[in-house]
Amino acid sequence: MMVSKNTEPSSSDCASSSHATVDLAISCLYLLLFPIALLLNGVAAWVSFHLRSTSTFIVYLKNLVAADLLMTLTLLPMAASMLPGASLELRVFTCRYSTVLFYCCLYTSIALMGLISLDRFFKIVRPYGMVFGQKVVFSLVMSSSVWVVLFSGTVIPTFLLTDQDPVNATGDFCMSLKSPAGVTFHKFVVLSMESLFWLVSIVIVFCYMCITLKVLQSFRNSGSNNSDGTKKTKLRVFLILLVFFVCFLPLHVMRIPVTLYEIFDVDICNQLWVMIIHKLVLWISTTNTCLDPLLYIYLCREYRDKLVDMMKAKGVCVGLYSAENEDVSQ
Repeated sequence: MMVSKNTEPSSSDCASSSHATVDLAISCLYLLLFPIALLLNGVAAWVSFHLRSTSTFIVYLKNLVAADLLMTLTLLPMAASMLPGASLELRVFTCRYSTVLFYCCLYTSIALMGLISLDRFFKIVRPYGMVFGQKVVFSLVMSSSVWVVLFSGTVIPTFLLTDQDPVNATGDFCMSLKSPAGVTFHKFVVLSMESLFWLVSIVIVFCYMCITLKVLQSFRNSGSNNSDGTKKTKLRVFLILLVFFVCFLPLHVMRIPVTLYEIFDVDICNQLWVMIIHKLVLWISTTNTCLDPLLYIYLCREYRDKLVDMMKAKGVCVGLYSAENEDVSQ
């Protein structure tokens, strides 16, 4: 899967101690993030399991919860493999399995957020224009297609083609585990996933530009003077857009020079800061696993109500239910 390759430059003039320090710092960040993400996504999975799939939004939400929870579980072995003294077996396991699943779930989340944006577009901008796109069966088919395409098209082939014995304990360690066909396939996946992100970005920008115009037109037509309500509605509509670009845009901007190194062997060793920033923005992208569960509370009233009811049933004092009764998921 994408970037299972260790992106540390292998030229002799690269300071290995600097990379070890960076890896240790990034590993600590992953270890700090892991328990928070596990708690939030565990609760989200608990709640979503008790929700009926009565709308397209809830179907996408459930799939996003599954992707985030699976991605969260990959963080611990990834972090441990970056620590000084990590065993060879752990590093091999991370390269062959954990990192592969991590990137698959990352791009599954990206694709699902694109589908959620299309769902918002159909419901807000063209509520009668594409009836089929608003049916639960459509969301089930699209969500299943995302999982099938990404797992069968990237994860399984990568598992099978990462079958070599480790021969290079430094530098491009993960790539040394790949067969020649695996190296070629890795380059194909890198370009494909990068293209997927920018394609989804275009779709999301288009959808939210149309949603913006529709929301503004709606307020003009209604003659509403409720400025606070207007601001809250706008914020609610654009939360997914905000989280998407905050978490994923820095990573994919930095992926451009890293891709040059990975695929075209452009030596960027002298630009050590590129590699450091890339590792940092990769960590930032994982914060999506913590932000998504908070999005569910704010965007979906049915999810919020179920969470409150289940917490009350457990004797937990809650104050999640706000005075806002509007629900963008319906």
